[in-house]
Amino acid sequence: MTNAMRAALLLGAASPFIFSMPAAAQDAGSVGDDHAQAEAKAEHGEENHEIIVQGTRSGRRVQDEPIRVEVIAGEEIEEKAIMRPGNIAMLVNETGGVRVQVTSPALGAANIRIQGLEGRYTQLLADNLPLYGGQASSLGLLQIPPTDLGQVEVIKGSASALYGASALGGVINLISKRPRDGFEAEVLGNVTTRGGQDLTVYAAAPLNETTGLSLTAGAHRQSGQDLDGDGWYDMAAYDRLTARPRFQWDGDGGSSVYLTMGAMTEDRVGGTLPGRTVPDGTAYPQTQDTERFDAGLVAETPLSDSATLNLRASAMRQDHLHRYGAVVEDDHHTSLFSEASVSGGSGATSWVGGIAFQSDGFRSETFPAFDYTYDVPGVFAQLEQEATLDLTLAASARVDFHDEFGTQFSPRLSALYRPGNWTIRGSFGGGFFAPTPFVDAIAAAGLSRLEPLRDLEAETAQTASLDLGYADGPWEANLTLFGADIENATRLREIATDRVELVNIDGTTRVRGTEILLRFKQDGFTVTGSYVFVDATEPEPSGNGRREVPLTPKHTAGLVGMWEEHGKGRIGIEAYYTGEQALEDNPYRTRSRPYLHLGVLGEITIGKISLFANAENLLDVRQTKYDPLLPPQRAASGQWTVDAWAPLEGFILNGGIRLRFGGH
Repeated sequence: MTNAMRAALLLGAASPFIFSMPAAAQDAGSVGDDHAQAEAKAEHGEENHEIIVQGTRSGRRVQDEPIRVEVIAGEEIEEKAIMRPGNIAMLVNETGGVRVQVTSPALGAANIRIQGLEGRYTQLLADNLPLYGGQASSLGLLQIPPTDLGQVEVIKGSASALYGASALGGVINLISKRPRDGFEAEVLGNVTTRGGQDLTVYAAAPLNETTGLSLTAGAHRQSGQDLDGDGWYDMAAYDRLTARPRFQWDGDGGSSVYLTMGAMTEDRVGGTLPGRTVPDGTAYPQTQDTERFDAGLVAETPLSDSATLNLRASAMRQDHLHRYGAVVEDDHHTSLFSEASVSGGSGATSWVGGIAFQSDGFRSETFPAFDYTYDVPGVFAQLEQEATLDLTLAASARVDFHDEFGTQFSPRLSALYRPGNWTIRGSFGGGFFAPTPFVDAIAAAGLSRLEPLRDLEAETAQTASLDLGYADGPWEANLTLFGADIENATRLREIATDRVELVNIDGTTRVRGTEILLRFKQDGFTVTGSYVFVDATEPEPSGNGRREVPLTPKHTAGLVGMWEEHGKGRIGIEAYYTGEQALEDNPYRTRSRPYLHLGVLGEITIGKISLFANAENLLDVRQTKYDPLLPPQRAASGQWTVDAWAPLEGFILNGGIRLRFGGH
């Protein structure tokens, strides 16, 4: 079967249309390849705002990318930062086709699912670096404050051709702010009605005309909450400290160096309250202490008028001390990454080629049978051709030499056609994922009941998308059809009442879906409506027939209205609908209830001071209002909760103050 035929089949079943509020505004820009092209593009009515995508290596404007990249820009980040100052979960969750799924109700851990694909397939980057490891921990998403972010880029579908095994389902790239011409700083304090407190600080200053420094730091605290009185924390308690200094140097000749270091420590407590028990009559405290340290480098220097040398490198170590009832697990994760590439262009052609190496490891003092180290050297190349003023073609490919799962080839083909006010994109890609023990249930319950891994094959996927966009004046509309076929997906299989093993599924996991976005933006007012349909199925565990993939709602929708005036404030209202989800191993129901999430946000700015308040989940939707969180008996994997299919925290009101210093 040809790639074109396979892409057509992947997209063919994506028929129902959908709405889920993307927070990603793809602002029009204008960075032409030469003066003539810039003038021609201006005739198409494009505005002079530049958003340059960093995650695709080409350095193009967002609307010139053959691969669709959704960009969450600075104003949107500021809005979400006052809603959840402690983490980026809400920031990415309100992007169409992106869903933040709670993976451990005991500790509140979560991961990112893109277009119906499992969270382990999403690569989380910071400034194009895997600072959180090849497979970011499910708590990592909740340990990253948005304070210092200038831009967030979302690439949907397989991006293994660009980033290797960990980007099988897509990429979330967090781009930090850079120091500007003068000193600037921001302090944000926040409290919630559920016992949460946040204090974040960002400061940046130039040292001279070429060098700048910045620092981000935060202190975050949440008190444990048992909202339904069953003796189990519905909201885990935590204390967290973070710090990240950065160094930026930009030379006169086009050379640049960016250095970053990060440190984070967190103590998190969930499970049973002191003196309380689970249904079998025993206490089951669940805790996790985390320490993470990382460092990264991004550098480039011109080799000639038409070629540039690019270097990237990072290292990360994360130490965990888990407690699952009476079992204590002591382990650490490590990740090393390096890459050297040369990029260039001539006329309408641009290209990138390079080599990379990534090593991801796990060591457990308690269960050394699960120790692994994956060393993966690779080579990659990308070629983009502007065939005409309105047509751009792109091809990229990567070969990884995995020391455990052999040689893997990951291609991606993309095309962009822009007739008048229309934008049409098509993309097809493939990639792989190296299995680890850390599927969602094991991340939530620990390794004590898991059999040692054996005879596993690499998970592989082929993804395709067709994207139609239209923009005219204040109106913007977008329709996307997407599909994915996953082979050798891993699943836990019960082999005894207290033992499970990880196996590859026989058969294909299929995802088909549609996204629709409609946005009106004028005079400070923005109204956005969105809808997402996802049809995800997998083979039945028995091998007979197919079933819906659990925790994947078919229908989600959003409607958001926002008024904002720079220097004065903003007012916003939002409504999000989440449809039914198939559930697994839930004794109370096989399908979830649909629910509606309502929120209101307000901020008043007076000079350098902003006061804000945000009300989330006004209808007080809470899963434990319908069913208990604890099942009558413990799951074979060791988990003591059912899966989270609705909010666990109910209504929350938060408010605080933001102080700015220097120029902004």
